[in-house]
Amino acid sequence: MKKVNWFIFSVILVLIVVGWFVFQKITDDTYQGMSIIPEKHEDIPLFEGLEPTEHEYVLNGNRWADIYEFYLKELPKLGWNIEYEGSALNDNDPENDWSGFHSRWRKEGFDGELSISSHYNQYKEQTEVSFDKTPIYNSTTWISNVPESICIYQSLNDEKCSEIKDKIKIQQIVGFINEAIDWKEEALPRKKSSVIDFGDMDIKVLYENEKEIYFQSEKGTKLMKPEPDFFKLTNLS
Repeated sequence: MKKVNWFIFSVILVLIVVGWFVFQKITDDTYQGMSIIPEKHEDIPLFEGLEPTEHEYVLNGNRWADIYEFYLKELPKLGWNIEYEGSALNDNDPENDWSGFHSRWRKEGFDGELSISSHYNQYKEQTEVSFDKTPIYNSTTWISNVPESICIYQSLNDEKCSEIKDKIKIQQIVGFINEAIDWKEEALPRKKSSVIDFGDMDIKVLYENEKEIYFQSEKGTKLMKPEPDFFKLTNLS
């Protein structure tokens, strides 16, 4: 009888251990592409209803504005200071309402900078939210005065360019460049390169698939994540 009891106990123990490993594997896969997990930080609340995937959190429906207001209200209560925030609420064009918001936060004792951004995925009909932890870098303003038009050359050898005169689009492109971090190290090779002519300054754009983007000009080098919105605004592919 004792042998039977020990056998049952051993089977139960094995099932518990296997279950724990399966749970850990599922959890690891779920948060695989995230640099920071809000659930593991008491001072980073998670908007109700958000569910984690491999790279971001999702919620059915267009809820990015609610999420934006939530973090603007709740994070300062927990000691966070906002460094930057921008959203489509400042854009009067209703066609851009899906583009969401981006914000950066700092807090004493937090090693780095907390980035929270969100947008509405029209095809999946869901709101997607990204949380990111990055080292604190400096971002020098390259473009102080937004020009009335810019010219984008798809490659360094192109003689003709695509002109953009939409003020809002130009402001957003300028914002991406100004917010990109100053990069003092060597720029790694990229397969594609283009040039954006801002009138009084040419900025070379080095990019490749989902790798970081380099901006180069007479003022130095900047580095930026491969933001999908930047590619949409500039029509670079």
